[in-house]
Amino acid sequence: MWLLSGPLVRDYILNHPEVIAQGLQRLQERQYASVIDANRADYETPYGGAWAGAKNGDVVLVEFFDYACGFCRKSNADLDRLLKEDPKLKIVWRDWPILGPDSEAAAKVSLAAAAAGRFKPFHDAVFAAGRPSPSAVATAEQTAGLAAAAPPKDADAELARNYDLARAVGANGTPTFVVGDKVLRGAVGYDALKAAIEAARARG
Repeated sequence: MWLLSGPLVRDYILNHPEVIAQGLQRLQERQYASVIDANRADYETPYGGAWAGAKNGDVVLVEFFDYACGFCRKSNADLDRLLKEDPKLKIVWRDWPILGPDSEAAAKVSLAAAAAGRFKPFHDAVFAAGRPSPSAVATAEQTAGLAAAAPPKDADAELARNYDLARAVGANGTPTFVVGDKVLRGAVGYDALKAAIEAARARG
């Protein structure tokens, strides 16, 4: 076994500066993993019926999403595919409306749908509409069997809580996924999500 001396370390870093960024990224990932592990119930416990899959799934995939986010809409098909293929998977959705007033209005109706046990039909209907305009949200309400649902009394508190949970793991946009102790940012696609689920399952 041998150790690099100070000058050799300095020369190596100067010739390979990317190792600094890689080291900082790995440290940050460890910090986020600690946050997730310490607050797992907060991330993985859904608001009402804002979940699908196995009630007591051995892996929980959490998505922070915004109805105005095209990448979230694109990812919805990947999540449905994962649910169909993996009977032990549970997916939890957390409303994080960061893209404007229509997003926030849709999120509050989404929480009402979750409280009424009609989250997934509403969720899919809004994304199928393309944008969460007032008329699209009203149509999605009808599709989900909701009658002009009023926002739950704790809607603002829930959205603020989701904001805090997302930012605690470095989320800076939607979608952001939490799987096991990993954070995946953006529409990473089916293969990356599946790999993260398998890694979380192996971790136990």
